[in-house]
Amino acid sequence: MSAHLVLIDALNLIRRIYAVQERPFVQSKTQIENELAEKTQKQVLFNTQNACTKALENILALQQPSHALAVFDSQQPCWRYTLYPDYKKGRKKMPTHLANELSNIQDAFMQHYVDSLVSENDEADDLIATLATKMALHGQNVTIISTDKGFLSLLNTNIRVYDYFNRRYLDEQHVKNKFDVKPAQLIDLWTLTGDNTNKIPGVAGIGQITAASLLNQYGSLGAIINSDEIKSVIKEKLSQSEDQIALSRQLLTFKLDIPLGFNLKDLRLEGQV
Repeated sequence: MSAHLVLIDALNLIRRIYAVQERPFVQSKTQIENELAEKTQKQVLFNTQNACTKALENILALQQPSHALAVFDSQQPCWRYTLYPDYKKGRKKMPTHLANELSNIQDAFMQHYVDSLVSENDEADDLIATLATKMALHGQNVTIISTDKGFLSLLNTNIRVYDYFNRRYLDEQHVKNKFDVKPAQLIDLWTLTGDNTNKIPGVAGIGQITAASLLNQYGSLGAIINSDEIKSVIKEKLSQSEDQIALSRQLLTFKLDIPLGFNLKDLRLEGQV
């Protein structure tokens, strides 16, 4: 019998839910920048945990998985920061009181037999990608719960991405409509254009329309670089950005060989045979 593993990008889910719960208590930009009052913090955290638990229940009811896991980022900077210190520069840090609440949310998830995996050195994205790829290679089905566009590069027959907040699957047609390339070409696309969300630079002067057009014509970044037919101005931009291309591609590419230290049976949900 084919397994169906649901992988929850936990902080993607929790931080979005927290933002919704925090919003009614925030009256100004100044208040956003400062810590909420202690009583308000407790109320927001209480609401957040309840909302996260309800979200998990909804996800399990909709997906009907045989196995599930919530994957969390480490609180320490991952290997990408070592390669590129400006990675995710300017992104708002998690409030301390929310970070301190994560263990309680993990306990609440465990009440529904969904265990949590916290990365030590890698990002949750890399752990999720490793798990999803291993499952797909064995013909098993995986649904990633996240709004992170990076996971779209993993889409295939066995791997799906579900946006819980907009209640939709982010499928190949979504990728085509938004980026005008195939999922397998997304890493090449973002290597050329850069990824502003994570502050990863691209090739100066090459935007999404040009990058997508080149990839649709030549198939891959390697074929573009090696072609003698592309315009000289594009060729020059690529030549001047060789080091940047190599770095950006490394930052954008998931690690798929992380030792996991557990078996699929450890993730089986209660009541599943």
